[in-house]
Amino acid sequence: MSYLRRLDIDYIKIDQSFIRSLTRGPDDVALCHAIISMAHALRIRVIAEGVETESQRDILLAAGCDYGQGHFFCPPVEASAFEAFVSAVT
Repeated sequence: MSYLRRLDIDYIKIDQSFIRSLTRGPDDVALCHAIISMAHALRIRVIAEGVETESQRDILLAAGCDYGQGHFFCPPVEASAFEAFVSAVT
């Protein structure tokens, strides 16, 4: 916690171990919500790591999470497929 005050941090990540348990009970939701609220109070944006389901995404959106990453948004892709995608959109 002391690093949040001392370092010039723009983003923090919520580890996937917290995200995995979001749908198991209210305590896990409360913990993620507290992390997001604290970060926002310090003007830090939040990235949720390991979002795999629509339910997880919805809970995080309701809590005010700024960004998400994980299989729900895009599963891992081969490097060649990623390069083709980037070439197509640029």
